[in-house]
Amino acid sequence: MRILALIPARAGSKRLPGKNIRLLGGKPLIVWSIEVAQKFPEICDILVSTDSSEIANIAKEFGGYVPWLRPDFLSTDESTSIDMAIHALDWYEENRGKVDGIMLLQPTSPFRNSKMIEEGIELFQKKQTSVVSVSKMHTHPSWAFTIRDNLLVPYNNDNGTEQRSQDLEPTYVVNGSFYLSKPEDLKLTRSFFKPNVSPLLIENDIEAIDIDTLLDFQFAEFLLTKNKIYS
Repeated sequence: MRILALIPARAGSKRLPGKNIRLLGGKPLIVWSIEVAQKFPEICDILVSTDSSEIANIAKEFGGYVPWLRPDFLSTDESTSIDMAIHALDWYEENRGKVDGIMLLQPTSPFRNSKMIEEGIELFQKKQTSVVSVSKMHTHPSWAFTIRDNLLVPYNNDNGTEQRSQDLEPTYVVNGSFYLSKPEDLKLTRSFFKPNVSPLLIENDIEAIDIDTLLDFQFAEFLLTKNKIYS
């Protein structure tokens, strides 16, 4: 099996400037994703899609494959991850051969471990469907509210607020750590969630961390000091 690992690393970040190469545990954030992907023989290349020469040079130094800088039209705030993924996939298959799967690894999820990726690949081979990592929601959506006319209004009209949270059906949220799809499905549907998707459940909250803000980053640094991270 040939799987292309794709790491998106745009330079622009409004909430945490330079986050993709900010040092975490003594190494740039993006390197955490490169290094874990290097452990799998099924992964034929670790392609880093970036619009930054600085990010490109760091990625290459640590074993990432950066054949070009991402074009401007894929580097705006309005650009989608699907557009970026299909652009990279089309180029790769035209220049380096067909692949059986495309795996998206966001650099903002540094604490995914090799066991989780192994389980995701095995699930992909077994089910022959897209695989997306999820975590159990700590706050059930039936307990969510919105505000209308300065009044608190239940977001769902399912009487969930009248039930104990432990009595409600478990719900899950996509955590952004792992996506794996067949190339033909991604190109046809322009989604990692169609036509079918198998959940890869991450039960360890640390593995599911997604760094988006300075507080997220500081929490990740704290976890490292407490030796809570395992590869």
